[in-house]
Amino acid sequence: MRPLLPILSACALLAACGNEDVQPEPVRPVLSTVVEPQVQAQLGRFAGNIQARFESTLGFRVSGRIARRWLDVGAQVKPGDTLATLDPTDQQNQLRAAEGDLARVQAQWINAQADARRQQQLYDRGVGAQAQLDIAQTNLKTTGASLEQARSAVSQARDQLGYSTLRTDHAAVITAWQAEAGQTVSAGQAVVTLARPDVKEAVIDLPIALAEQLRHDLTFTVASQLDPSINTTATLRELEPQADATTRTRRARLTLASTPDAFHLGTAISVTLTSAVTPRSELPRSALLERDGKTQVWVVDPQGKTVATRDVTLAERGPDSIILSSGVQPGERVVTAGVNSLKPGQKVIFDEDAR
Repeated sequence: MRPLLPILSACALLAACGNEDVQPEPVRPVLSTVVEPQVQAQLGRFAGNIQARFESTLGFRVSGRIARRWLDVGAQVKPGDTLATLDPTDQQNQLRAAEGDLARVQAQWINAQADARRQQQLYDRGVGAQAQLDIAQTNLKTTGASLEQARSAVSQARDQLGYSTLRTDHAAVITAWQAEAGQTVSAGQAVVTLARPDVKEAVIDLPIALAEQLRHDLTFTVASQLDPSINTTATLRELEPQADATTRTRRARLTLASTPDAFHLGTAISVTLTSAVTPRSELPRSALLERDGKTQVWVVDPQGKTVATRDVTLAERGPDSIILSSGVQPGERVVTAGVNSLKPGQKVIFDEDAR
């Protein structure tokens, strides 16, 4: 019986070695993310500001020296409010000269009327000559024409005096002054810029390459830079046809779907440009597994807590993310780290469960 003891010892040793080789695979903690469909593609984010859709630049209709500027930038004005005045000395002198000419011509017209009346009476009694009557009537008509001319000159001089006061004809906000008190300006020279605050729009500058590809179905999201929760959507109203020579950009003006109260004139905004695309998925680049000429990802089975490879179609590859056009479904969980150290069917623990 003694020879059996070494044999039994050897069998026990072999059995122990076999048990060590059949140890279960360890459960591996992984980082993962849930696939979400992407139906909008972001084309860029640009800085801009809120401006009035309607702006007007006013100037005096006569030349002169600005005597006073009545309001400052940011002031709200009503129709008829005075913005600035010129030194009216020249216009007042012109008005007085025109009124003097009018008085002189009026006296001449009265004399011409009296002379024409006397010549008519003499002619009716048969003691006056036809030639004298004709001369008196012609002089009356000439003086009457001079009278009308003198009255027009006085009216024009009064208008010139009124033009020395710059007024607004609509409600607006002063956004800029181009001239100061004491400065001499010419007729029509820009003096002040007014903006109508009732209609506002977003203004941004776009790169030429992007501006040339804009389509009508693009959506603009306009948000305040100070508080992104204040936002609205917008559509393209106008795209300047010529690019700026310095920045090589084209200015775009957007019509706001709604105007939040916080969107004051000059408010800094952030405009995000998106476009409708075929549904696709965006994942971190670390989720991509490339081997044997295939592009794959590890998909987690939520029931068995195991992983399996899935062939996917790569639409775009970025420095930090990838865009998949097919291969995964919304709601599936994909491993995003350590993809090269996993095995098919390996049990994993989600990053959420690990926490």
